[in-house]
Amino acid sequence: MRGVRGAPRRPRRSAFPGRIRRLGLGILGACLAAGVLYGAVRLSGSPLGQPAVERAAHRLLDGTARLGLVVRDIEVEGRETTDRNTILNALGAHPGTPILAMSPKRAKERLEALPWVRSAVVERRLPDRLYIRLVERKPLALWQHDGRLELIDREGAVIPVAHLDRFAKLPVVVGETAASHAAELMDMLATEPDLAARVNAAVRVGDRRWNLRIDNAIDVYLPADSPERAWAYLARLERSSAILKRNVQIVDVRLPDRLVLRVNPEVPKVAPTSKKGRPSAKNNT
Repeated sequence: MRGVRGAPRRPRRSAFPGRIRRLGLGILGACLAAGVLYGAVRLSGSPLGQPAVERAAHRLLDGTARLGLVVRDIEVEGRETTDRNTILNALGAHPGTPILAMSPKRAKERLEALPWVRSAVVERRLPDRLYIRLVERKPLALWQHDGRLELIDREGAVIPVAHLDRFAKLPVVVGETAASHAAELMDMLATEPDLAARVNAAVRVGDRRWNLRIDNAIDVYLPADSPERAWAYLARLERSSAILKRNVQIVDVRLPDRLVLRVNPEVPKVAPTSKKGRPSAKNNT
């Protein structure tokens, strides 16, 4: 008995043709670029060499654009603060630009010159995609030194922004070497977040230790050695007895076995005066 043949199966589409096309375009673009480079080397020695190279480069780029090697997609990762248009201007490319006309090296340099960008990766992904990965700076504190106030990140690098108003709530670190030690200070303060929220400023003393200003009124002297222990001790005291809500001016926790307080001086009471400007007398008899 003869079997019945089923209907012939439709061939499955393969992803290979698309990949082969992209690979072919990439190889073609590389070959064209190599040809122009060779021509540039040959022509650079002649007086008319440079204009000829520029014309050849233009023809090359027009040719690659007609083959589909143009920017159609720009993917940006890591952008939080930097404006998108600022990134596009730094790239020097937009949808429709011949992708081989864009230099990843120059684009990386321009991106890393932007105020908020710490590092950048720029890749051409042929035939038509640009990939950008940014690592942006994170504002940590305001740095006061030499009569200036500047915004700094965790590495102590200055973030060159024109207006600091929106960062007014950040703590201020004061002193020439304060910026390079600010991150370790902030990490220590963060171990006691309730008390850290009340720290307005920190002054670097002798490049060895910190004085903290709390509630814009109280100075806390931290030790040079093991400041984290003193900070934790102060936080325990504040939770148990609200020591920083008393009438104190300075809290010195530099000594491991004692706490030194300096209270605010009491304002002397002035006796009430009579209308004639003399102290009023009561029960003088």
